[in-house]
Amino acid sequence: MNHKHMMLSLLMITLVGCTRTSAAPAATPVPVAAEAPVAVERRSGGGTVVASGEVVPAREAQLGFPVSGRVQTVAVGEGDAVEPDQVLVTLETGLLEAGVTQAEAALAAAQAERAVLGAGPRLEEVAAAEAEVEVAEAVLAQAAARRDQLVKSGAVEAEVAAARAQLAAAQAEEKAARDAHDQMDRKAEGWVKEAMVLRLRAAERSRVAAEAQLTQAEKAGEVQVRAARAAVQEAAARRDAAQARLDAARAGASAEEVAVAEAAVAQAEAGLVAAQAVLDQATLRAPFAGTVAALEVSGGETVLPGQVVVGLADLGRLQVETTDLSERDVTRVAVGQEARVDVEGLGVEIEGRVASIAAQATTVGGDVVYTVVIELAEQPAGLRWGMSVEVEITTG
Repeated sequence: MNHKHMMLSLLMITLVGCTRTSAAPAATPVPVAAEAPVAVERRSGGGTVVASGEVVPAREAQLGFPVSGRVQTVAVGEGDAVEPDQVLVTLETGLLEAGVTQAEAALAAAQAERAVLGAGPRLEEVAAAEAEVEVAEAVLAQAAARRDQLVKSGAVEAEVAAARAQLAAAQAEEKAARDAHDQMDRKAEGWVKEAMVLRLRAAERSRVAAEAQLTQAEKAGEVQVRAARAAVQEAAARRDAAQARLDAARAGASAEEVAVAEAAVAQAEAGLVAAQAVLDQATLRAPFAGTVAALEVSGGETVLPGQVVVGLADLGRLQVETTDLSERDVTRVAVGQEARVDVEGLGVEIEGRVASIAAQATTVGGDVVYTVVIELAEQPAGLRWGMSVEVEITTG
């Protein structure tokens, strides 16, 4: 192989090498698999049960009014320490106080009525009733005398008889006038005929008037007698009523009347208690010693029944409640078992004991859990409401 041929061979080899090198794909970086999150493994098993928990007050209350109204005073602020029965918030009570006053007046009236009935007959009442009976008997006697006078005196019959006589005379005059008119000579003078006609007409009018007078006399007599008899009946009824009142005044109150009076007093007392209770409901008081954790209203606001106004907690006594104790583990837990509480925020462990176990489950993230309350043996400095803890309960 001559020199020229060797040079060409070397050149081709070089080119082929360069072509393979440039065509090779670039190296692709291999992704590094990230570490999967490691689930926290509970140490439940054997003689222990482990669960997460939270520090909470041993006593806590969300307070509100059972009635609606406008806030008059707010006597505390958030963070204030309060004593049992201390006033926290009050509502306006003008109408409620008026209701109490009205109930007091009703009770006083009922008690006075009961006292009167229980005291027996009073002389002044008996004397007044006796006088009323005397007056009623006098009125009855007068009414009876007038009735008897109308019936026995014949005054009514006399008036009727006179009216009948007057009617008979008028009828006779009318008959005479008619006979004269009928027997009148047709050849009589015109003035004679006219006089006969006038006489007949006058007689007819007199007869009609006499009939009306007789009818009126008969009716008037009947009306007078009926009125007199009605007056007697009315006077007798009044006399009987007065006599009944006299008998009651002399006998005093009956057992039934006393019982009714007693019931009225009891009802009035209950009304006063109810009115006072409604008035007391307008004042919100602390049910136990604690700290005002939340204050939701200010003066002048209107609150509704059941609306939360004050949150109160006893921060001097803290305890722990578990938040994820499963239904599988709760069967191994019993009241009185010892527990160890790891307070992560403080880096301390506290001894405790199971105080109670919830009778009903709750659901957290699809898991059925039961709340277990741990009573702490001590309360280290810095322990606060809401801190997260890890609880280990000794079950074996």
